Amino acid sequence: MRVVVDLTKCQGYAQCAFLAPTSFRMQGDEALMYDPAPAEDQRERVQRAAAACPVQAIQIDRLSVHDMPPVHVVDRPSRIVVVGTSLAGLRAAEALREEGFTGSLTLIDGEAGEPYDRPALSKQALSGQVAPDATTLPHRADLDATWRLGVNAIGLDLAGRRIQLDDGASVPFDRLLITTGVRARPWHDPVEAALDGMFVLRTRDDALHLHERLALLAPYGAAARLGEAPGPLEARDADHTPRVLVIGAGFTGSEIASTCRSMGLDVTVAEAAATPLAGALGGVVGAVAADLHREHGVDLRCGVTVESIEGDADGHVRRARFSDGTTVDVAVVVAALGGVRNIEWLRDSGLAVGEWGVACDAGCRAFDANGLVLDDIFVAGDVARAPNAMFGYQFLALEHWANAVSQAEVAAHNMVSDESDRWPHLHMPSFWSLQFGVNIKAVGVPTFSDEVVITQGSVAERRFAAAYGYKGRLTGAVTFNHGKWLPFYARLIEQAAPFPPHFTTVDQPESMVPVPADVPDFKFLARDATVVVTGHDPSSRSASLRSAR
Repeated sequence: MRVVVDLTKCQGYAQCAFLAPTSFRMQGDEALMYDPAPAEDQRERVQRAAAACPVQAIQIDRLSVHDMPPVHVVDRPSRIVVVGTSLAGLRAAEALREEGFTGSLTLIDGEAGEPYDRPALSKQALSGQVAPDATTLPHRADLDATWRLGVNAIGLDLAGRRIQLDDGASVPFDRLLITTGVRARPWHDPVEAALDGMFVLRTRDDALHLHERLALLAPYGAAARLGEAPGPLEARDADHTPRVLVIGAGFTGSEIASTCRSMGLDVTVAEAAATPLAGALGGVVGAVAADLHREHGVDLRCGVTVESIEGDADGHVRRARFSDGTTVDVAVVVAALGGVRNIEWLRDSGLAVGEWGVACDAGCRAFDANGLVLDDIFVAGDVARAPNAMFGYQFLALEHWANAVSQAEVAAHNMVSDESDRWPHLHMPSFWSLQFGVNIKAVGVPTFSDEVVITQGSVAERRFAAAYGYKGRLTGAVTFNHGKWLPFYARLIEQAAPFPPHFTTVDQPESMVPVPADVPDFKFLARDATVVVTGHDPSSRSASLRSAR
């Protein structure tokens, strides 16, 4: 039995925890934790919990299915290939069948196992509450697809409409969907990255290996909770307790720090910005996140970078050296430095690709290097960079669970639909994170802002809502343990409501005075492609990408 919960929808009503307490539980005031692979004898309880969910966020045995009439297409493809079988790729494949596509469907991915859910890896799987291999995503039994797992795509022949694989084979297609996502950004020094005790967290194997090491270091951690004797604490000396260093305090880094503290481990977090989550929520709300870290015993060091990781004579991680001249002895280092988009196999394909991903239009159709839209190549998920009409038509690459599902459904529909029946991807960005027992959720794009104001609740109590604005318009909202209000803010953002917001709700502070949002300037990170234009007349002029760097 497989279960997945859309936690961007979940509002913490907890009916599921009452009806199926062994499969669902609440952490903190409103954050839901769940078992993605409940025992079969729990099926009836889980089904009742899914039926009782007020927002229908629980999906059992497969992702949500939309009953739609068959699509009548003038030029229906007979062969569709999806490269990348994580959440976006799997959901697109299901949507294609739901749309009535009956042709050949091939799914290609470099990982050998079935598609799995990633958000649980930094929480339940890392702490040992569930096994990493229990995070397999539910999917339709009637998918009728050819799975090419454990093999990587290494090239795209646009003219010949073929995918080149690293096993020497090639796969033809009529339409192609690219959902190759991102991988963890590795530590910059390959010698240091090879030290025993250096980790990243992105894949199921990453979670398994990191959990095994953390369990060895935590005498009252996962091993003790399972009734097993902790393994040998080789990293413990007589003079200090094993310490975990997390480099980077974005969402993943902060969640790893939270999980490590829940396992009883000492944790140091190093963040180059002035606060955690500054790149996603700005410095004002990031300062609240910083207080959360410190209140839960994290040694948080902001405004510093890790200059080097030192190993001992046996090649084990031993010490970290910081830019402020300080050092700390560590047993485990986790580099949580964000993601690298998996686009290398497309560099010579003629598509508009770069470190920012694969550019596409609002209908998920890829651009070529000339900026022309291609009708047979589509993009979805973390690797896609598409214009968002609600945010100044800026090209945004959103690494969010809900965006991957929504964009995959739009791409699938458009791949098998007539031009007159195509959909635009107008999804409202939304994301969530669980840290130190606090449920952090957001809608819109908080960093597309110049001001922020607390509109409800109490920052001191870690239960509040904050609204973001840009040039007099509401553009985003974030809540700490106040997620039930987010649909209200999402509707206001879609309606281009004014900022500061003018409404009366419960739990408003006496004064709502906006302050600068303290959003980092990301212009230097844009890394726009260097385009070389050749030819002399309209019939011969073309553009090519010189390099992504």
